[in-house]
Amino acid sequence: MRKNLDNGVFHAMRAFVCVVEAGSFSLAAEQLGLTTSQVSRLVGELEKRLNAKLLHRTTRQRSLTGIGADYLERCREVLALVAEAEAQASGTAIAPSGTLRLQCMFSFGQHYVVPLLPEFIRRYPDIQVEYSTSQYLPNLLARGTDVSLYVAERLPDSGLVSRLLGTTFSVLCASPAYLSQYGTPKKPTDLMHHPCLQAVNPSVSPTWNLVGPSNEVYEMIPKGPCIADTPDVLRAVAEAGMGIALLPLFSVIESIRSGHLKRVLAPWRSPDIGIFALMPSRHYMEAKTRAWLDFVGERMAPEIERDVRFIDSRRY
Repeated sequence: MRKNLDNGVFHAMRAFVCVVEAGSFSLAAEQLGLTTSQVSRLVGELEKRLNAKLLHRTTRQRSLTGIGADYLERCREVLALVAEAEAQASGTAIAPSGTLRLQCMFSFGQHYVVPLLPEFIRRYPDIQVEYSTSQYLPNLLARGTDVSLYVAERLPDSGLVSRLLGTTFSVLCASPAYLSQYGTPKKPTDLMHHPCLQAVNPSVSPTWNLVGPSNEVYEMIPKGPCIADTPDVLRAVAEAGMGIALLPLFSVIESIRSGHLKRVLAPWRSPDIGIFALMPSRHYMEAKTRAWLDFVGERMAPEIERDVRFIDSRRY
């Protein structure tokens, strides 16, 4: 059974990848210059060769099996390696191209990543960006994601490859109306007498850990009228005057600039929070992924530094 594809396995792998990315056998056939039955036969023979089902087939849609999702990433890697080897042998360089699947935490992406996308797309016109958001540690292989930008105090042991792109931190803030009505805390222990808005998701600790100007540490368990898994919700509740929040700098800096929020207990802040690029665990990195990591690392660092300078310059 394996001999059927000994001379055409790369062709079949390419057909399989094309079916997944196009979303149907007919569209894949158009892109490959084949008939739908030829593409279906190639994928079927590939499944026979592997003795494993790669796709669930129904009358309306195609979806990857668990084995198919893992195999898809290996196929992409192998095909990219073959293309790179051929380009090197022929003396031509590989330009970054293909579909780049990005995932990012919403608030972080809105502030730092989304503004960079137009420049990246102009610089690499052969790359198509698919951008999605999630607050949680991604299953990159299952989703076919190339890079996830994830902000966390620490990374769990996920088996993913990580690259530290920078650090940020969280600050205490509240609306001017709230502080006018209920008073401004003068020391960290005063927070116990205020409603505190709590962020709860796997990337942050439920305990507030604050570091003071002389590296003194204060810890407390916040209690208040709202708990949420995304800082945008808590920022909105804080702007409405419902309490004090400890939120990442990138999620509140525009509200502080506009005066909708004021920093509380400056210069107390959270310990550093890592900004990580997460990738599937594999040795080979495609040109499109390398291009994105180099670009975002180069362009994002100055923006982070600018925000830190601004917040450190504020006096309340």
